[in-house]
Amino acid sequence: MSRLAFTMHNAVTLWEFTPFAVVVLVSVLAAGAWYLQSQWALSARGCRWSPKRTASFLAGLVAIDVALQSPVAAFTMEYFQAHVVQHLLLMVIAPPLLAMGAPMTLALQTSGRTGKIRLLKILNSRSFRALTHPLPVALIYYFSMFAFFLTFALNFSMTHMWVMDLVNVAFLVASAHFWWPIVGLDPIPHWKMSHGVRLTSLLIGVPVESFLALALLSTTRAVASMYSVGSTHSGAGILWIGAELFTFMALIPVFLQWVRFEERKGARYDAQLDAELVAAQAQPSAAVE
Repeated sequence: MSRLAFTMHNAVTLWEFTPFAVVVLVSVLAAGAWYLQSQWALSARGCRWSPKRTASFLAGLVAIDVALQSPVAAFTMEYFQAHVVQHLLLMVIAPPLLAMGAPMTLALQTSGRTGKIRLLKILNSRSFRALTHPLPVALIYYFSMFAFFLTFALNFSMTHMWVMDLVNVAFLVASAHFWWPIVGLDPIPHWKMSHGVRLTSLLIGVPVESFLALALLSTTRAVASMYSVGSTHSGAGILWIGAELFTFMALIPVFLQWVRFEERKGARYDAQLDAELVAAQAQPSAAVE
């Protein structure tokens, strides 16, 4: 029998205030304050910043706090379903929302000369280029969950919470590297991906995530000592539905970006043809004169 009952009261009140949870809360609030202050500074100079970007970035911060400080984090000690929800928040919800906020673009537009030089130096460094290579990033993003859920790693981490905290941060950082070029709003000096490659990168995850969910659904043992077999199977169902749903939702804006890109490309091509036609028509007149 579970030691922590899943009730509406617990689902609302069990917010964590451990040192790690407090650090998460302070970091989220600081990031939100910086973003809003930078946006207001940009507006004061007469430059418009999309409210959709602001809402997206703030929503991503909320998703991180919900994953690591809310009752979701508390329930992970008893329910594998909560653990899966936590990972969905950290890997497929918060990172794309943060990326759609274009924080690097905002930082470059509002920083002083010294700040811009430092940011650009980091973005163009060899180490950052190696860390953001699409192939290893995609492999880590898709297969880290296999190594975590299908080995002893989950049980070890859940019995050593400081390890679990580090793992959660690592999942968030790795997922941010995966989603940043796929969203494609911030400047990407290296490894800029075409829209077709972005869609392919997302579609590859459909069979990978399905296979992981099926492996968990077919297991006859609990995925960790603090979970039951029933909880393991329920969590696998949430993982399957949630991962596929959010992947499909992510495909829509990427596809729309591709359509708009092709429309702009076609418009530029038509304008170039019109200019060449006007120039060609003007040449005989000039010759007669």
